[in-house]
Amino acid sequence: MTTSILLLILLSVPALSIEHASMFILKEKPLCRWECMNFALQWPGAFCVSLKNISGCVVPQHVQNWTIHGLWPMHVDKCCECWPIFNSDLEELEPELTQLWPSLIKGRNFTFWRNEWIKHGSCAACKEGMNSPTRYFQTSLKLRRRFNIDEILRNSGIEPSCINSYKSDDLRKALAPILSDIHEIQCVTDDKEREVLVQVKIPLYLNFTLGCHQHDQDSVLSSPPLTKSPLRPCPTHSPIFYFPIKHEDPYHPCA
Repeated sequence: MTTSILLLILLSVPALSIEHASMFILKEKPLCRWECMNFALQWPGAFCVSLKNISGCVVPQHVQNWTIHGLWPMHVDKCCECWPIFNSDLEELEPELTQLWPSLIKGRNFTFWRNEWIKHGSCAACKEGMNSPTRYFQTSLKLRRRFNIDEILRNSGIEPSCINSYKSDDLRKALAPILSDIHEIQCVTDDKEREVLVQVKIPLYLNFTLGCHQHDQDSVLSSPPLTKSPLRPCPTHSPIFYFPIKHEDPYHPCA
């Protein structure tokens, strides 16, 4: 219902003045407290490199491609911890989730998915199409199929290698036609001080169009991160390595 229609209905009540009707309308709040979300894709070949002091990192043998890290509404989290998720919610999606959204830390995949739902999905649920655990994960899988980073980089001649490195500009130019100019490539430093590509963050509007700007969130209070991430924007003037996946030693893919 639009505001103008609502105003006409309210004014049809004899005892309700324009002032009272306006006060009622001003109390309306948008359902979603966020306008932008980040769709984050991570490269398993470098994920464990980013966890230097954390044990238990593992890349399953079936994982050969970029995987989903998360779909995160910006500046909000844990909007409703009272909304549980059950194994049955993801039963039909589990084969595809196992392939495209696996946990890279030893443990059950469902534990990872449950944490993502509680922290981020519960906030995304204000958006029609993501308003249940099943729909949230279905939407994330659709986005993964839409943004096929493996194919985009391969078509630009950018392949995983322990020898060849790339310029930040080359990576961004390869991704821009599909992701728009507004995306972030993130790196981590390995034990030989090499900059290693590990993640791509794709900002999206509520309607899943590209290019949502951080400043669109000025009206929303930011939540401070619980831990400092080793990931950061890839430097513009240093060579960037795109390590291959090494299942037997994911911490040192190019030792």
